[in-house]
Amino acid sequence: MGRFSYEGQTHADLDDRALAHVQMVVANKLRRGEPFYFTWKDDPSIGHGRTSVWIHPSCTMVFTYHGGRRPPLNRLWVEALSQLANTPGGLRLIPEPSQVDEMQVDDSGQIQ
Repeated sequence: MGRFSYEGQTHADLDDRALAHVQMVVANKLRRGEPFYFTWKDDPSIGHGRTSVWIHPSCTMVFTYHGGRRPPLNRLWVEALSQLANTPGGLRLIPEPSQVDEMQVDDSGQIQ
């Protein structure tokens, strides 16, 4: 289980595979100078609500992975998440599409 931390105070615990897809979408959006909302469901231990954060270039984010290997990315999931990030409601985690079009990304973020 990985963790997305925002501004050192707020965090979301996500599966490493889901977190890798979120990281790709966040990086792509910020690389283009496009701030957006990211919303997730809170852990039941702190209630059954949700948290939304405004993602922008000057915010502090940390993506922490439990596993040591970068999971392969599903291009279709990245595209679906990116489309959500472009809506007024912003990015939120949705189930991975059953069809998989995997792409490999190296440590510098380049698609191989």
